[in-house]
Amino acid sequence: MGETHAHAYQGLAGVEIAAIYGRTESKVRSVAESVGCLATADLQKLLDDPTIEAVDVCLPSSLHREFVVKALDAGKHVFCETPLALTAEDAEAMIGTARSSDRLLLVALLMRSIAEYQHIQRAVMSGELGRPLAVYAYRLGSYLRRESSEFKEHYGDPTIELMTFDFDVLNWLFGLPNEVYAVATDGPDGTPGHVVAALRYDDFVANVEASGLMPTGFPFSVGIRVVGETECLELSTTFPNGVPETTLASYAGESEEVRVNGHDPYMAECQYFVECVRGDADPQLLSAERALEALRLSIAIQDSLKQQKAVRLAT
Repeated sequence: MGETHAHAYQGLAGVEIAAIYGRTESKVRSVAESVGCLATADLQKLLDDPTIEAVDVCLPSSLHREFVVKALDAGKHVFCETPLALTAEDAEAMIGTARSSDRLLLVALLMRSIAEYQHIQRAVMSGELGRPLAVYAYRLGSYLRRESSEFKEHYGDPTIELMTFDFDVLNWLFGLPNEVYAVATDGPDGTPGHVVAALRYDDFVANVEASGLMPTGFPFSVGIRVVGETECLELSTTFPNGVPETTLASYAGESEEVRVNGHDPYMAECQYFVECVRGDADPQLLSAERALEALRLSIAIQDSLKQQKAVRLAT
């Protein structure tokens, strides 16, 4: 993801990539060379450089707090990958540091920058679909299987590694639910591997499914179906060879494929961050507070799994 963000910034006018940091310099050297910047394992040198205005953190989630806080304390604006953190305590500490340092802390809530999700959000907000009746979102992969090409040692269980993305989408569309309930099948290490969660709102329900246990031949797949009184929108994306294949359909008496003008969502979110740093955009869309709201839902799902009962959310 660091490489993806680096190439996105490379395509933005008025942006210069000063350096790419990695804990092992050799691992980032090829990426740095491809965008024409310094590769370094000396973080403090970068933080002490007054010409560097912003830092983009794409390290594993468990390391986010350490590096985000250091960058904010050094007076840098920060863009951080999702998930922002694995615990609410870490997320709150980063948000608190951003406030005390008067620096921006934005989070790569990627779904908000994808054209098809933006279309769904506009349809929900405008009332085009009618009163919501039900929602189903899913994110299915094999990343918890060691034999899978998706596997990474630092990945967490689906409640945060996957569900956080869809919880943020639901918060964006409908606000926070009243309560959640979840069941799960454990993976090889005894932690949740395939999770199904029910979210109850005032007058409708949403189901969110996430898995890291799909067979290795099953392509990583994500999607959402929003059912309203007058129309249903269904988005499905698969990654059979690492390249997304997306379909967005509308059902209002008859089925119809919906075509939207697509764009590179990674470049879009990096562009948004740059515009916020320049003072040309409202940072609320990708603010760390929005990421914390999604994280709290993931934590509520974990609590539901442990307690084996529904969990009410604080209002």
